[in-house]
Amino acid sequence: MDTHRKTERLMQEQSEYLTLSDIELAGKSVLVRVDLNSPMDPRGVILDDMRFRSHLSTLRELSECRVVLLAHQSRPGKRDFTTMEPHARLLSRLLGKRVVYVDDIFGSHARSSIERMQDGDVLLLENVRFYSEETLKRSAEEHATTHMVRRLAPYFDVFVNDAFSVCHRPHLSVIGFTPLLPSVAGKVVERELHYLGKGVQSDTPVLFVLGGAKAEDSLKVMENILGRNPKSRILTAGLVANLLLHARGIDLGAPNVEVLRSTGLLEYAEQAAELLQQHGGRIELPVDFGVDRDGERENVRVEELPVPYLIKDIGIETMATFSERIESAQVVVMNGPAGVIEEEEYKVGTFELLKAATKAGCSLIGGGHISAAVDDAGLRHRLTHVSTGGGAAIEFLSGESLPGIEALKRAAQRHRKQR
Repeated sequence: MDTHRKTERLMQEQSEYLTLSDIELAGKSVLVRVDLNSPMDPRGVILDDMRFRSHLSTLRELSECRVVLLAHQSRPGKRDFTTMEPHARLLSRLLGKRVVYVDDIFGSHARSSIERMQDGDVLLLENVRFYSEETLKRSAEEHATTHMVRRLAPYFDVFVNDAFSVCHRPHLSVIGFTPLLPSVAGKVVERELHYLGKGVQSDTPVLFVLGGAKAEDSLKVMENILGRNPKSRILTAGLVANLLLHARGIDLGAPNVEVLRSTGLLEYAEQAAELLQQHGGRIELPVDFGVDRDGERENVRVEELPVPYLIKDIGIETMATFSERIESAQVVVMNGPAGVIEEEEYKVGTFELLKAATKAGCSLIGGGHISAAVDDAGLRHRLTHVSTGGGAAIEFLSGESLPGIEALKRAAQRHRKQR
């Protein structure tokens, strides 16, 4: 099945999952998968509480329940692969009630702690990625046979998936409890599907602004959107724009071609060329760039390429043209920054496009680096929706099914049959 037909099917089935309002929850024991994975400094201090705050509406709706949270931080081998103790402290402050940290996942300490809970209590178990089977790619039914699921499931009445940002991963804590427990989408998942769904509606003019370093992901989105929505248009920036210009036969200069080669993006040049051939009239490329010339920002037009300097941002004329397009858009979806936002001189393009998005009819911002740029620019409150999920948002917009959402749909079907 091609990607645009898959997205149509996803949208048609979107209402098939259950939400918190579909199940009586007061007085129940509820297991909730959240995503508290956040940047941390070398001292173990959490630097960004955005994901914590996103879950507060779900947790407040479960205030009369016994709530046990499953979450992860980083992955094995990373410096910030650590316990969930600081996460419990931060969540306690934000939620306004104590969140008890338990340094165990499904052993006797975790189970006895769950048994002692009273209505209104909240407990956060240890980093689920400390358990080796968590990240194995298995079906929900296979995960349901693991020690973790078999030990924990009997203690709960309901499973809530509120971690949209990991719904694209078939991990144990995301899908493993859905075959055994009534399972519903939390507020974060419900909100993400509602807003991201606007980006893949085939009858609405949608303007996509695709940038960042993951050009292969942007190409997937472009193929899906352009193939299924004749009213959609694409503005490009970042490495995806560089790749498309290279595919069009424009010499970017040795340093910029080397970046495409070293990141493995040259292998997508043929795919990029085919997209331009099929949909070139609906894909807009930058007309100028901000380059790093001996430590100073300089504006260079496409006609002046190749240059022996690194392209690090879109240029002044492109900022103005793209901003005008974005401001007049009915729906704009932005994913990936326009430049190297880690450097002060080259975050300008991204900031200008985000400011323009605040004037669009509906502004939907992807997760990851561009979400960080939103906060850096102080614009979160002026945008319609800022996604918590980078990879999950991309896969949804690309027409791919998300294992976490598919598991909720199957659980909803079983629930309805049993009623």
